[in-house]
Amino acid sequence: MTKLLLVLVVLGVTVLPVLAQDQPAAQPTPQPTTEDQEKEKAEREKDAYRLLDQVIDEAQSLRLPENRVRVQIVAGDLLWDNNQVRARSLFTMAAEGVAELNRNQQNPNNRRGGPPNRTFQLRQELVLAAARHDAQLAYQLLASTKPPATIELDQNARNRIQLTPDDNLEQTLLGRVAALDPKLAAINAEQMMEKGAFPRTLPEVLTQLQKQDADGAAKLADKTVKKLEAANLLSNNEAANLAQMLIMSGPRPANASANTTNSNTNATTQSPQTGRVPVLDQSAYIDLMSNVVDLALKATAINPATQRTVTPVRRGVTTVIGSNTQSQPTDAQIEQNGARRLLASLQMSLPLVDQYLPGKSAQMRQKLAEVGMGGANSPMNFMQAMSALQGDPTADALVQAAATAPPQMQARLYQQAAYKALDEGDTSRARQIATDHLQANVRDTVMQRIDFREMTAKADGARLEDIRQTVARAQSDDDKLSLLLQFASDAQKTNPKLANQLLEEAKQMTSRRATSYDQFEQQLKVARAFATVDPARSFEVFDAGISQLNELFQAAAVLNGFELNMFRDGELSMQAGGGLTNMVNRYGQELAQLARSDFERSETLAGHFQLIEPRIMTRLAIVQGLLGLRPTFGQPAPIRLFRN
Repeated sequence: MTKLLLVLVVLGVTVLPVLAQDQPAAQPTPQPTTEDQEKEKAEREKDAYRLLDQVIDEAQSLRLPENRVRVQIVAGDLLWDNNQVRARSLFTMAAEGVAELNRNQQNPNNRRGGPPNRTFQLRQELVLAAARHDAQLAYQLLASTKPPATIELDQNARNRIQLTPDDNLEQTLLGRVAALDPKLAAINAEQMMEKGAFPRTLPEVLTQLQKQDADGAAKLADKTVKKLEAANLLSNNEAANLAQMLIMSGPRPANASANTTNSNTNATTQSPQTGRVPVLDQSAYIDLMSNVVDLALKATAINPATQRTVTPVRRGVTTVIGSNTQSQPTDAQIEQNGARRLLASLQMSLPLVDQYLPGKSAQMRQKLAEVGMGGANSPMNFMQAMSALQGDPTADALVQAAATAPPQMQARLYQQAAYKALDEGDTSRARQIATDHLQANVRDTVMQRIDFREMTAKADGARLEDIRQTVARAQSDDDKLSLLLQFASDAQKTNPKLANQLLEEAKQMTSRRATSYDQFEQQLKVARAFATVDPARSFEVFDAGISQLNELFQAAAVLNGFELNMFRDGELSMQAGGGLTNMVNRYGQELAQLARSDFERSETLAGHFQLIEPRIMTRLAIVQGLLGLRPTFGQPAPIRLFRN
């Protein structure tokens, strides 16, 4: 027995390691190296620029000037880093197209001019796209595309009216150029002030100039304050708005230097109250605040008996100041309205008034009470409530904000707090908030979401039938679909089989022909969910949707001029705004994401659009996605056209 045991031990020591070596060891998934990632990026860029060349060639056959211009703007923007000479040429051609549209609009019989607002939007896109790359070029394009002037008003009239789109575009451009060339922006800002303008983007110019030329920034700030003090802030709304912005930002710290930055964000330190960067030194800041406070203290309570209806006038359009003097406010009324606006803005800056003008803070509070700006509905409470919605507030922070918010905002804030508690994984806290602070239908909706979230949390252990029963209790098809996709997402890691079953059910729910744009959106949600699980199924959803969109475009062409006006001269306008063109943009955005992993199939699907216009729109979106940009073709970043 002893010998037998010894033999078994020897065999165990020698044979088991050999057997262990015969078993295949689990190999870790290789991680892509930096070199691999660079190769993938280079390949994507190669595909992107090849596809962009194809789009530019296709766009030459477009008949509508607005369509050609839009493609030229986007293409020039995308080509700048790769081929600056060609990009400049495209921007120049786009400017010529905008000028052509301006000329066509002067002829009411010319149908190729397009609506004036579309031409302005193209001009805006062109100028701001160029401003991302070359400040001088942007200003050249601004000048070369300026439409004919329609009316000029004197300075007194300018003080009373709203800014025109051209004014706002120039001011927006000033802010964009500040990041590229702050000295040029400073020169242009001074010229605008000499003409009586007070651009709202001037603080951005001062911020950027401070980093490059502290002395120049100090001189411009000093000149700005002097110009504001010389203006009548009670009647000049543009000057008053700029003064309010500068005050709300607070003063620049005395020890701040040109290179004072936040180490985490590498950005100039911002005011915690507004998120804006302080640009005035303390002395200039106090002088400006003192002047504004004195003017605000002239406000009186509103007397309803003396209220009059006022007809607004805009500069730069064909509207003429009315001859009916009863429709125009008196100078005294204008100044009283201005004083009340200043007072309301200072209420939101009371902590700063307390700190830098303590001798006038008591007068401010007394005046606020006198004119009825205190209480639960005060602008201060409103701003605090809105601030609570910024960034990523916690559930507790939202509850605290709701407690002091105006009554009309409280329900919304409490609802957001309950949802935030859900996101934080605290369903008990979410139930408590809903029970204590929400009423009727809003509370029931929140409670239902809490129940569903608890069910979702155990999706890996739930049976398919249990999930079906939970989904069936949802109130709408959109809610049912959202639940299926949420369950599928949560089950992907722990129960892939269940996740695929749920996605198939979601696909079946949306596989019918869409009868609304909301149903198209539902299909896109399913396609996006399949993208990380089974891309082939995702492409199937996209292909079916594109086929139906082709049918809708054919129907729209037949009805054009009767029920619809989507086509001009037989060509679809690429301007965003219509439901069909917006849906094409959505398809482009989703295909742009898929193109990063399967370029060929995404490009092929884009080619399934029968009309050249949606093909171009979708392919440009794919190019933007391949270059790492958020697809935005047809959806220009809006700028504020008129001041409220």
